[in-house]
Amino acid sequence: MTAVNNSVRNTARLIGAGLRALLVLTVVCGVLYPLVVTGVAQAAFPHQANGSEVRSHGKAVGSSLIGQRYDKGQDKDGEPVPDLTYFQPRPSAGLGSNQANGVNTRYDLQVSGASNLGATNTALIKAVQERRHWVSTTYQVPESKVPADAVTSSGSGLDPHISPAYAQLQTATVARRNHLPAGTVEKLVEEHTDGRDLGFLGEPRVNVLELNVGLRELVLRVGEG
Repeated sequence: MTAVNNSVRNTARLIGAGLRALLVLTVVCGVLYPLVVTGVAQAAFPHQANGSEVRSHGKAVGSSLIGQRYDKGQDKDGEPVPDLTYFQPRPSAGLGSNQANGVNTRYDLQVSGASNLGATNTALIKAVQERRHWVSTTYQVPESKVPADAVTSSGSGLDPHISPAYAQLQTATVARRNHLPAGTVEKLVEEHTDGRDLGFLGEPRVNVLELNVGLRELVLRVGEG
């Protein structure tokens, strides 16, 4: 009987200790730690903690970390038609799509990843050729001058950046569509070109969203003037 009582007491003691540990860990890890991390993030890195928002006239228009499309509707086949008054991002081809027909929706935030197609894949080769032809025809440049990032998607499929070469390639068309001097738009691209991180990491790049926000503000200033 004594052994049974000791066993019950030991079991109760273990259960009590476990419940106390659960309560303490819940408070520390589930309440205090998130509050401290959130407070430090909001105090020290508010921009990054809130999604690296890009704002225009007090309104959030996107995130500097996520690419987006600039279209003006769809064609007769249901394909999006790029709005050439804006700078266009690089192509986006994720792992799949949330659409029932399996067609990638491009810059769909529910789909992130590369197409995983190899360099010899015929579908990839055809897509690159079609994109190169579109860029060459749209911006009136030889196909040999079309940058690689204009015809290929990034590893995430959501890259917000393009190369300075692709941005400059678009300046004449963007300037004409917005009734701006080409030199003014070229200068705008230069102002929005970021160099290599720490001077040697990565490549120079242009954030398309930030560039287009700057473009709209420039158009408004010119219109008001």
